[in-house]
Amino acid sequence: MISQSSILGLKAAGFNQMTDIQSKSLPFSLKGRDVLGAARTGSGKTLAFLIPVLEILYRRKWSKADGLGALIISPTRELALQIFDVLRKIGPHHLFSAGLVIGGKNVKEEKERISRMNILVATPGRLLQHLDQAVNFDTSNLQLLILDEADRLLDMGFSKTVNAILQHLPKSRQTLLFSATQTQSVNDLARLSLQTPEYVGVQEEDSSVATPKNLEHHYTVCELNEKLDLLFSFIRTHLFVKTLVFLSSCKQVRFVYETFRKLQPGVPLLHIHGKQKQPTRMEVYARFLSSPASVCFATDVAARGLDFKQVDWVLQVDAPEDAETYIHRVGRTARYTNKGQGLLFLLPSEEDGMVKALKEKQVVTQKIKIKDSRTLSVQNQLQKFCFEDPEVKYLGQKAFVSYLKSIYLQKDKSIFKLEEMPLAKFAESLGLPGAPKIKFINKEIAQRKKNANRELKSSTSKSATEQSSESSGSDDEDQPVRTKYDKMFERKNQLILTDHYTKLVDHEEDGLNFGGPGGDDDDDFVTVKRVNHALDDHVPLPVIQDQDLSKRKLKMGQSKKAMLKYHGNPTKVVFDEDGLGHSIYEFGKVADGAEAELKMKEAGKKFAEAERERLKQIDVEDREVEKEKRREKKRKRKAREREEMGLEASAGPGDADDDGYVSPEFDLPTSDEEDMEKEAAPKRWGPVPVKRSRLEETAGKFGRSLEDDEALALRLLRGES
Repeated sequence: MISQSSILGLKAAGFNQMTDIQSKSLPFSLKGRDVLGAARTGSGKTLAFLIPVLEILYRRKWSKADGLGALIISPTRELALQIFDVLRKIGPHHLFSAGLVIGGKNVKEEKERISRMNILVATPGRLLQHLDQAVNFDTSNLQLLILDEADRLLDMGFSKTVNAILQHLPKSRQTLLFSATQTQSVNDLARLSLQTPEYVGVQEEDSSVATPKNLEHHYTVCELNEKLDLLFSFIRTHLFVKTLVFLSSCKQVRFVYETFRKLQPGVPLLHIHGKQKQPTRMEVYARFLSSPASVCFATDVAARGLDFKQVDWVLQVDAPEDAETYIHRVGRTARYTNKGQGLLFLLPSEEDGMVKALKEKQVVTQKIKIKDSRTLSVQNQLQKFCFEDPEVKYLGQKAFVSYLKSIYLQKDKSIFKLEEMPLAKFAESLGLPGAPKIKFINKEIAQRKKNANRELKSSTSKSATEQSSESSGSDDEDQPVRTKYDKMFERKNQLILTDHYTKLVDHEEDGLNFGGPGGDDDDDFVTVKRVNHALDDHVPLPVIQDQDLSKRKLKMGQSKKAMLKYHGNPTKVVFDEDGLGHSIYEFGKVADGAEAELKMKEAGKKFAEAERERLKQIDVEDREVEKEKRREKKRKRKAREREEMGLEASAGPGDADDDGYVSPEFDLPTSDEEDMEKEAAPKRWGPVPVKRSRLEETAGKFGRSLEDDEALALRLLRGES
């Protein structure tokens, strides 16, 4: 029996009847036993572990002061959010505190609140981060650990993270592990985390069917360049249903979403993929849940565990990697008692292999044919979008490459055949002017050609050696050793240097003649026999027969020590203008050196004279600039004085400035001019002569003194003659 608080929460959330997995697992989990549960998608696994979480903590009278009591680990953020929403719906009558810890949110806020949580729903990466960094996060009193979608956890590469999390948790705990499929990795994880578990739902009554009974499976065969036309035609004819469309890569999802949104099919369009930020993914997920009719383009990030309400159709435009992925994708519809339909698009090269793989998983699909009269073509519109918008063209190129890369990386080559893909037509269907270059395809083709050539050469060489051994009956030890130089001169695929090498080498000893016509090579300019220049006759090595050397002996002959010992220091010959050769370090004659020295001195004198003249000219220009600066400064000073005094007067001849104004200070020299005069005046010893004013000099010229002029001025003022 469960508590009244849980019953009220279940009724308020609309859960009135238990499913098979719930009725089989709850008796064991409520007794505190470890449970390993397996059931197909949509069978109610979420309530199978949420009810024990609430009931066990309720029976043990868990409170906020007791700390963390239950930990639920989910592979994806969307699934963790879904579990947390269900927990809030069925647990409002309990007094437990619950929290959600997923990536994409503020870590500091989570660290502050995580210590106050009784039930925690988390993704593996962020949970391990808090276990390593949060000081107040204590898991020593943990009662229950739940691993949801364990197969998905391991498929996404979280095996090391989950093992690290298990090291932080106490061993005296109850563990519930739920998975849609039982694989070897899941069994290994169960052995590490569970203690004498109870296997629930592994052998179901209706084990012959891997999907719900109220789910209809269909597939259609089309060419690669017709997929988008069929997809758009389906959306235009199903405007009042909720459709989930699966594509193989994030870039394909973005391209289809952006282009179809421009085409305006008449139904809301959404898209969700792993490259989106967490707030965006949560917003799209919530909008698709609440929308009565919409189309959501998604990758396999939405193929596991997510409970989309009232999904009518699941379209798989790109074939899944295996039958299990198909089951998880199509399991987003026909949840619980609802009905649903699935449609799979297959290429002609994928039909036989995929249908066979689905039959092995007890999935029976029905082939349908779509009428050409009801199919709309969007190729011209996509070409227009790519021509007008470079970003759409860029997305199309990335979608093209990402799809082919997904086909290239598939394990089952009997289904996915990259060499049979019509690349040019596929690029045209995306609106691209041509097929982009793909590096990994070119490498694959080159590698295949290389391997084919190697196999052909090895087969021909083996047959030739077998024939020669049968005819001669001699051992291989009697044959001479061939060096890399022999192989180089025997190459026939060097189109540029073949003629050059054949003219330089005398092949008479080998029975070959590449000379002029008729086998006569007397017309050749140079004919050189093939010799080994690395060693000389006086090298103290064993007698070499037919100039066939091993690599070790060639390296010995070419070493620096051997070259210096037997050939001396290296020399280099250079040619002068007259065509005469001499050593690069050769000393010249004494007379030539003296003449060169005189020429060098004359050139130095000419250079010094030219620099002297240039500096003189620069000095004259600098003086003119300095004079102009002084004049400008004087003009500005006079203008400032005129503004201050407010006087206007006409100047006499010789005393006026450029603007006709006479200074009341009798045009005294500026401070800059006085400094110039002081610098120009010669320095003398003795007293400095007193400089007379202009009035004194004028009075001296007419034979009067200054006192006489003053007395005359007083008499004139008094009216005396």
